[in-house]
Amino acid sequence: MSEPVHALDLSHEEWIDVSTNRWGLPKYRADQLCQWIYDKKVFNVHEMTNLSKELRDKLVYDLMILPPIPVTEETSKDGTRKFLWQLYDGERIESVLLTHGNHTTACISSQVGCPLNCSFCATGQSGFRRDLTAGEITGQLLAMEKRLGTNIGNVVFMGMGEPFLNIRAVFKAIAILNSPKMRNLGARHITISTSGIVPGILDLAEFPLPVRLSVSLHAPNDALRSKIMPVNRKYPLGPLVDALRTYQQKTGERITLEYVMIQKVNDEPELAFEMAALLSGLGVYVNLIPYNPVKDVYQRSTPERIKAFAAVLTRLGIENEIRREKGTDINAACGQLRRRESEN
Repeated sequence: MSEPVHALDLSHEEWIDVSTNRWGLPKYRADQLCQWIYDKKVFNVHEMTNLSKELRDKLVYDLMILPPIPVTEETSKDGTRKFLWQLYDGERIESVLLTHGNHTTACISSQVGCPLNCSFCATGQSGFRRDLTAGEITGQLLAMEKRLGTNIGNVVFMGMGEPFLNIRAVFKAIAILNSPKMRNLGARHITISTSGIVPGILDLAEFPLPVRLSVSLHAPNDALRSKIMPVNRKYPLGPLVDALRTYQQKTGERITLEYVMIQKVNDEPELAFEMAALLSGLGVYVNLIPYNPVKDVYQRSTPERIKAFAAVLTRLGIENEIRREKGTDINAACGQLRRRESEN
């Protein structure tokens, strides 16, 4: 007996192939199934009422619709909601729902854990388990939307893991979310955040969908960046900036840079001068992020130091913003909830 079909892993083309060649159904049935899953957020075949009972009885044994199972949900006083999910092999991942006025953004994971071991990150401290499938990636958004009762307007790959180390599944998940016959989420409402994986940035430059790019910079020179982000030893700043220039030349898109402000580590004003020199000629927007402490060795920069750093960037023509904190009271930095639950 063949393995059941994992619904959330299918592209629209694969839905048509499975529906016609495996189940002997007309093509329009594929669209009906996708509408139930991606539009109506119905994951139980028996509830798909425009399918015949005979077809539903057949599909229930051959179609697995497996969004992640909610384990813990926490809501911050600012409205941020954090989810800990369990996958069907028992592994656990996190997602965060951010609200900005009338806009909502889902921050989703691409791996179970992370192999990059950045010194300030809770996810890296928990180690790496495995990559997520495309269905496990899209399932996070669908599960949040079902719980929320409405669609979420934006998606950022800024949760657990490095998206460009799982690039095939991430690109497939984006295509699924973007497909008009499936979730129909505009590509410009999707952002990939990377720690600086150069081949992935170059692949994104050639990707047919205009997905936005965000890069975790966190230091403007190789010595400091290699100390806090070991990935810099493989992809140092020179090749990284070259890749960003290539991406920008091919896409015309402005690049967001994330910079976590860590007290007396990367918040000295002279480092702002170094950053401006490093980014010369690039169209960038810098998010200065107050550090959400996860290790006793690091502390959050004071508001005064962050403002002084931002002032230097502004004076040097680097557009920037001090990010408003979200979810601090519920440990919303990626990896914190999973780590706390595992320790408990």
